[in-house]
Amino acid sequence: MSAADRREEIAAYVVERGEVRIDDLAQAFGVSRMTIHRHVEELARQGLLRKLHGSVSASPSGVYESLWRYRQNRETLAKSALARAALAEIQPGQAIMLDDSTTASALAPYLAASGPLTVATNSLGLMQDLAGQQGIELIALGGEYHPTYNAFIGTICETTIASLRVNLAICSASAISGEVALIQDARVTRVKQAMLAAASRRILLVDASKFDKIALHRFAALQEFDAVYSNAALSPATAGALRAAGIPLTLVSDQ
Repeated sequence: MSAADRREEIAAYVVERGEVRIDDLAQAFGVSRMTIHRHVEELARQGLLRKLHGSVSASPSGVYESLWRYRQNRETLAKSALARAALAEIQPGQAIMLDDSTTASALAPYLAASGPLTVATNSLGLMQDLAGQQGIELIALGGEYHPTYNAFIGTICETTIASLRVNLAICSASAISGEVALIQDARVTRVKQAMLAAASRRILLVDASKFDKIALHRFAALQEFDAVYSNAALSPATAGALRAAGIPLTLVSDQ
């Protein structure tokens, strides 16, 4: 396992628990306190964790929520429900683009049944899930691999996306504030915005836990999407306000 992968595991472990003693981290990962200290120093430098006296805690910012290992285990039932609902947007023969979100990745088990499809994605996990599936022509949107997102981002990725035109882009967001979708990382934001620009139809999948939250960068106004899907846990007041603003919101059951 690479040092970057180990740091991702440590960060996700701390995020799930809130605060962990250094000695407990060393025991949990079977390494020395010195090794844990090195990993913690780097994670603190990245803003993912915060060093305390003899322990470490999740950063008070939203940065840690970008961790792929953290996100893949969050709201799994809601993500599966949103993925199944989004299948209604996909027609055989289409070219679709999926972002690096774990919500879009939940579509992987269902796409072959909707084929034939051309699927373009920057998510390494989706590439691995879809590679070799019958009826799926896979386009890997390469670039700079970033382990935090388990995805490719950067100028090469953005340029590749700009050279394509697809029927449908399916994305998620880090947070929803009012009528705006937000992303924590500017580089990820640019990739997602390029995907929207390349698509004839734009779909946002976002579970209820992300509403009334903050992330650093503006991704898009919710009105820019042709459909917005969330789960039924979204408060009636929020759902009503969004619909009154003209946002094409659909709520789905987690069951």
